[in-house]
Amino acid sequence: MPVDLWLFVTTLVVVLLLPGPDMLLVLDASGRHGASRGLAAAGGLAIARAVHVTLAALGLAALVRASPTAFMVLRLIGAAYIVWLGVQILRAPDDPPPHGPDAARKPGSHLTFVRRGILTNLLNPKALIFCSILLPQFVNPDGWPMWRQLALLGAATVLIALAYDALLAYGGDRLGRFLRTNALARRVQRWLFGGLLMAFGARLALSR
Repeated sequence: MPVDLWLFVTTLVVVLLLPGPDMLLVLDASGRHGASRGLAAAGGLAIARAVHVTLAALGLAALVRASPTAFMVLRLIGAAYIVWLGVQILRAPDDPPPHGPDAARKPGSHLTFVRRGILTNLLNPKALIFCSILLPQFVNPDGWPMWRQLALLGAATVLIALAYDALLAYGGDRLGRFLRTNALARRVQRWLFGGLLMAFGARLALSR
């Protein structure tokens, strides 16, 4: 085995289980708009993770980490976007969202959630730094060429995270079926998810 893949997968799964903006985005999208919107958000997250892995392999993550000003700017932009997402959720109406064939065919609705997934993950500089720290720890200097090992680890990161997000999307869809019949639960879910996203954004902005 050129890399300790199983240890890497175990570590990645533990990290994915930690609550964060990505998880809340998928759960909110699928809970309010159905599994297809949650899968669209998951697809956007996968695209962003692929970009992060590529940038980390190219060494740009180390460059950002070495430049406090660049990291601060990226952190503030990402934090502002996550807070904005939380505000949008809080401002959503209490009425159950349209659900069914007509809602699924709404022009551009899936693309909107793909973009949200991309921006939520891509504007989080900690995701880029995480890739630059985690992936090299599992590279075997006596194994395959480094680029092949990083490609394997990067592909595993994107695919495993996508599978996990897909499970979240279907789980969120089941939650959404309950929410569509319970106004109080919808209100609690909206304030909980919106408040948590704003808290994550504030934490990102204030972190060092």
